[in-house]
Amino acid sequence: MSTITPAKTQPTTPITTPVPVPAPVPAAVAANGAVQGPYGHAVPSYLQADHLGPWGIYLQQVDRVIPYLGSLARWAETLKRPKRALIVDIPIALDNGTIAHFEGYRVQHNTSRGPGKGGVRFHQDVTLSEVMALSAWMSVKNAAVNVPYGGAKGGIRVDPKTLSLAELERLTRRYTSEIGIIIGPTKDIPAPDVNTNEQIMAWMMDTYSMNEGATATGVVTGKPIDLGGSLGRRDATGRGVFTVGARAALHIGLEITQARVAVQGFGNVGSVAARLFAQAGARVVAVQDHGGTIYQDGGIDVLALATHVQEHGSVAGFAGAQSIANDTFWDVDCDILIPAALEQQITAANAGRIRARMVIEGANGPTTPQADDILSERNILVLPDVIANAGGVTVSYFEWVQDFSSFFWTEDEINARLVRIMTEAFDGVWGVAQEHRVSLRTATFIVACKRILHARELRGLYP
Repeated sequence: MSTITPAKTQPTTPITTPVPVPAPVPAAVAANGAVQGPYGHAVPSYLQADHLGPWGIYLQQVDRVIPYLGSLARWAETLKRPKRALIVDIPIALDNGTIAHFEGYRVQHNTSRGPGKGGVRFHQDVTLSEVMALSAWMSVKNAAVNVPYGGAKGGIRVDPKTLSLAELERLTRRYTSEIGIIIGPTKDIPAPDVNTNEQIMAWMMDTYSMNEGATATGVVTGKPIDLGGSLGRRDATGRGVFTVGARAALHIGLEITQARVAVQGFGNVGSVAARLFAQAGARVVAVQDHGGTIYQDGGIDVLALATHVQEHGSVAGFAGAQSIANDTFWDVDCDILIPAALEQQITAANAGRIRARMVIEGANGPTTPQADDILSERNILVLPDVIANAGGVTVSYFEWVQDFSSFFWTEDEINARLVRIMTEAFDGVWGVAQEHRVSLRTATFIVACKRILHARELRGLYP
C-alpha cells in the first residue's frame, strides 16, 4: 500500500507577496574598517563574513521589515547587533577524575523593553552564531506578544547524553556561576530549551541563589512546581502552536476536524501540539523525530505514541504506524505541517515538495528565507516561529510574575490567559499582513520591531 496520497490543489492564501532581500555579494571591508558580509551587513569580528550561519538568516529577515519601519528605521542597526555576548569556559571534573572543558554562551540581543529572556540549550553543535540568532528571535517573539522582555539565549557545546547525572549537574552549576554576572530576575531570565528541563532550571536557580545569598526563584522559568514553577508551562509552547494554527485555519477556511497533520519532532512542543490537534478532531498522519519517521493514513494514536516515546526514546518501532524513509516525510500529503525540531529543516531543497496548506513553526528558525519565498509562491501559509511558538515565553512571563508576587494561579486561569494573549497577538499580526500584503513572518517582524525600536527611541542613548 502506498504511504503517500496524491497532492491536493492548493487554494490561494491572502498573503503572498514576498519582500525581496538584497542579492549576496562578496565580503568586503567598509571605509570605517568594518567587515561587510555577503548581504552588505556589518559583521562583527567574531563571526565569519562568508559564513554567518543562523545569524545571517536573521539579518535577511530584518532587511525585509526595514521598508515598513517609517521614521524608526534610523534605529534599525540596533536590531543587527547583539547588546552583549558572553563566551565562557566551563571546566568540570568528570566521574573518572579527569578535567573536561566545555564552551558556553549567553547572548543578550536587546533589553530596550525589559530584561533579557530566552532559553539555554545543551547541544554538541551549538555555535555563537546560532545563539545570537536565537536571542534576536526572542527579542522579536517577546515584542510580538507584547510581554515586557528583551531577547536573550544561552547554550553549551556538549552532548548531554555522554555525561552522567552528576557530571550534568556540575556542568550546569559551573555554567550558571560563569554567566551569573549578567543574569538575574531583573536582568536576564533563562529557561529550558533543547536538552534542558525542569531539573536543569532547579540547579541553575539554586546555584544563582547560593551565590547571591538568598533564594531567587525568579532568576529562571520552567522550574519544577515546588520551586516556584507555573502550572501549564510544560504544555505552553505546544498549546500556543495549536492556538494560532486553529485561528489561522479559520482565516483560510480550513476545517480542523477534516485536517491531516504531520509533525516533525515529538518533544514537549510537537507532542503537545499533536495531542491538541487530535483532540480537536484532526488526523495526525505522520511523525518524525531523531529515531525515524512513521506514517498512518488513518491517523496515529497520539497518546499511545507519547507512551511509546517515553518508554523507548523515539517514535521508531511504534506498532500503530508504519515506518517510512526519513526524506519521504516532506512528501506526505497533509493540510498542516508542524516543524517542531531544530533550525533550518525546510530549505530550498525540500520546500517545493511540501504538500500542506499551512506550516506552523513549532521550532525556532526551521525555515530558511529562500524556502519562505518558495512556500509563499506556492500559496502555502507559514505561521512563523516568532508568533507560533511564543506560548512558552508567555507562560514563562506568567511564572515570573507569580514568583515576584508569591501568588499562584490555577492552570485553567493560565491557559485562558495564554489563549487570549496568543489570539490577540495573532489577530494583530494578521491585520498588518493584510494591510501591507506581506507574509506573516514579515508582518510579525513589523509589529515587533516597531515596538522594540520605539522603546529604544523613547529611552534615547546614554550617555
